[in-house]
Amino acid sequence: MKGLSGSMCTAEVISDLSELWYREGFHTHRSWVDVLPEKCAENALTRIVYVGADGAQSETTVGEIYSAAEDVASALRGYGIGSGDSVAVQLPSCFEASVAYVAVLLAGAVLVPIVHVYGPNEVQFILEQSEAKLFIQPNQWRSINYGDRVGDYRDIVTLERIVVVGDDGPDGCLAWSDLSTHATYTAPAVDADDIALLIYTSGTTAAPKGVQHSHNSLLSEVRSASRYLRGRDDSVQLVSFPPGHIAGVSSVLRPLVHGWNAVYMQMWDPELAVELISSHRVTATGGTPFHLAGILDVDGVADKLTTLSDFLIGASTVPEDLVRRAQRVGIATFRCYGSTEHPTATSGCADDPEDARLGTDGAPMDGVRVRVVDELGIDVPVGGDGEIILRGPDQFVGYRDSSLNAEAFTEDGWMRTGDLGHLDVDGRLTITDRMKDVVIRAGETMSSGQIEDVLVTHPAIREGAIVAAADERYGEVVAAVVVLSPGMKLELAGLREHFAASGLARVKTPERLVVVDELPRTALGKIRKAELRSAHFT
Repeated sequence: MKGLSGSMCTAEVISDLSELWYREGFHTHRSWVDVLPEKCAENALTRIVYVGADGAQSETTVGEIYSAAEDVASALRGYGIGSGDSVAVQLPSCFEASVAYVAVLLAGAVLVPIVHVYGPNEVQFILEQSEAKLFIQPNQWRSINYGDRVGDYRDIVTLERIVVVGDDGPDGCLAWSDLSTHATYTAPAVDADDIALLIYTSGTTAAPKGVQHSHNSLLSEVRSASRYLRGRDDSVQLVSFPPGHIAGVSSVLRPLVHGWNAVYMQMWDPELAVELISSHRVTATGGTPFHLAGILDVDGVADKLTTLSDFLIGASTVPEDLVRRAQRVGIATFRCYGSTEHPTATSGCADDPEDARLGTDGAPMDGVRVRVVDELGIDVPVGGDGEIILRGPDQFVGYRDSSLNAEAFTEDGWMRTGDLGHLDVDGRLTITDRMKDVVIRAGETMSSGQIEDVLVTHPAIREGAIVAAADERYGEVVAAVVVLSPGMKLELAGLREHFAASGLARVKTPERLVVVDELPRTALGKIRKAELRSAHFT
């Protein structure tokens, strides 16, 4: 399996799992290079709409996306991009993003999506660790001048070319138009178990973790959507997930495979979302409680949501009263559970009984096994809480940093989620807590450790910790609890200026600040973060 390295034990376990998915029919010998031409021809007239940050709309079709992608794939291969080579793409939802994603897969290369609001700090790390040979970025998006960042990437040894989407890109970069060669596309030889996707998640460590998916695991994830998203002839999906997230990658590829019409938003605006739902007759969408609440809070919303029947909700605790508000305007909400490593492990659907939709995160997807175990790895009884461990055909095939693999899997190949929950008598899963040290702000999972690395470099701070603070709008926000050096003072505004200068993404900047005399610690010296959260942010 190309791209997978690590301990022999872990590699053998993952290989055994792959054989299981082949036997059960979830994996095949067909890659994205085989599937895309067929499905895009079948769904050529499927309608795609892109909505810019300013609300401007542009429309295309799956057929037009695929035609442009073949052209770009030919250009990539002309620039020496081939099987196993990484191509990084940092774009918001737009025509060029869809074309680039499809083109990289058609070229047989490894797609490396990057969240479009990530700062140069995160981008440089991803480009270096992924060994990207080519990088596609905007020249400008809203107030962010990506062109100014190009100099930060010049010394990356593997990076041969930077492609800029937009006018007047920096010297030495290719323009997006340079990828329109009009050369005849020739499909490369690709194994379905080769790495197709390398996507980075903050996880629980300071450095982002590169999650590797094969053609088979990514295809399994995209295909599985038909179980929880009702596909009809009039289906229209509204997508607010950024394409750099695993949910965004799936959202780019689903219309091509399933033929569902889609409307993509570059920037979340609840009033605009309601107008789009009304004007494009959207039938289904998804997001976090933040997104659902935003829609329901718009004045006169009931008359504009008549076509919207399904809302997939996840990535955060879901308040029951919010679900009931949605029901009163005809929207059936249901929950799902997954991660970058295992995108959709469980899900409900709009047709589930109300108690299942309100109280659980759904049943395991086809082929997925879910276990709940205690600290010794022994299965707990139904209804008992324990750590959730998983197996499934859309499960990742190992981290780019192979040293992380051993901790991610049990010896017999079950993926450790680090989340706590229980199964009911019907096999549905409910998440009750998480063992991971992360902050989930409006669905964006952020590593506390990565943020703490920046926090403690502030000259006024002697020591500090980052925790999640509950927030009505975003679910959670980043909160800093700090001990100051003698004689020093610190206000939140000053701390935010420090983070702005660090190059870290803006969403990772603390929004709450508490100054304490000392941090509570365990006997081994570990900070008691649960104590900090309960004392200051509940």
